[in-house]
Amino acid sequence: MSTVPTQIRIDADVKKQANELFSELGLDMSGAVNIFLKQCVLRGGIPFKVEVPQYSKELLDAASEARRISRNPDIAGYTSMEDLKKALEE
Repeated sequence: MSTVPTQIRIDADVKKQANELFSELGLDMSGAVNIFLKQCVLRGGIPFKVEVPQYSKELLDAASEARRISRNPDIAGYTSMEDLKKALEE
């Protein structure tokens, strides 16, 4: 099997995360991309569902509230479970 060099542009953070994952799996980026491309050819398309996630309004509202709370300096934060337990008991 002959190989050819190929260049692709990838988001730096996604590349870092993918390299960490592939390393845990005993793969490098080239090997992982080859597996993906072989699966595309074998299946005659992308080998997984590509879709935009549809989150419920409740989940989106909860995420928005969590962001708001995390950015509010007036809301107490805790660095240990013991501190949180003490605050809850007060």
